[in-house]
Amino acid sequence: MTSVPAATSANRNSRPQTTLTVLRREQLSPHMVRIVAGGPGFASYVNNAYVDRYIKIAFPQPGIDYPQPLDLWAVRESHPRDQWPHTRTYTVRWVNDDAAELAIDFVIHGDEGLAGPWAASARPGDTLIFTGPGGGYNPDPTADWHLFAGDESALPAIGAVLEALPADARGLAFLEVDSEADILPLEAPAGVELRWLLRRGAPAGGAGLLPEAVRTASWPEGRVSVFAHGERGYMKALREVFFAERGLERGQVSLSGYWARGRVEDDFQAEKKLPIGKI
Repeated sequence: MTSVPAATSANRNSRPQTTLTVLRREQLSPHMVRIVAGGPGFASYVNNAYVDRYIKIAFPQPGIDYPQPLDLWAVRESHPRDQWPHTRTYTVRWVNDDAAELAIDFVIHGDEGLAGPWAASARPGDTLIFTGPGGGYNPDPTADWHLFAGDESALPAIGAVLEALPADARGLAFLEVDSEADILPLEAPAGVELRWLLRRGAPAGGAGLLPEAVRTASWPEGRVSVFAHGERGYMKALREVFFAERGLERGQVSLSGYWARGRVEDDFQAEKKLPIGKI
């Protein structure tokens, strides 16, 4: 059964559209591809002040007659919802205003999904259409130390946050990937320890390594600021660790499910709007 594109309360003012051209593709690891995009459309991209900035990439549905050039907000007014382009949410890894470029990292699992296969086969000259960016997180400058937790889907956001930390920042980062080949050379302050957790063939989001590592770790003294994102089941387990076991305050924790095992994003985003889906 084909999923229906998720509804949204955003509009062209709160989430403007940007149309870029793919400039190059970089293979970061066996399961991670970076797409660098730019071109004349970059002039319309409006950055924000958050380090976890994200965009909604549009993927037009085959067989649907869309007016050209594609105007996503006009399509939402002229077409029934089941004909809207599908969207997938991705972190903006970095923005280079001088070069008029931005980078987006995609997790690749063969032909699985929508955005991953597109990124794996993207070529210079291809079109990248998205709305945004959104965001809501910056490192807490008053924290004594920082804790990061995420799977592959969160690596771009965690990488961006690590680069934004001051040089004297302290912390721990728990990063779950499949194997040694998926470890990325993230730049982090010397006082932030990166702990890579390897599933070694176990299914993503099903190995349980990430929540267990955070739960059993020796935490440094002082007030912590948490940035934890990734598979929904993992995030529910970590919520128990942070709030029930460690007694953290809500303002200390940025926690969100980026994806859910067995769900495409359209269905997942719809479920997140329901009380049972809220983390």
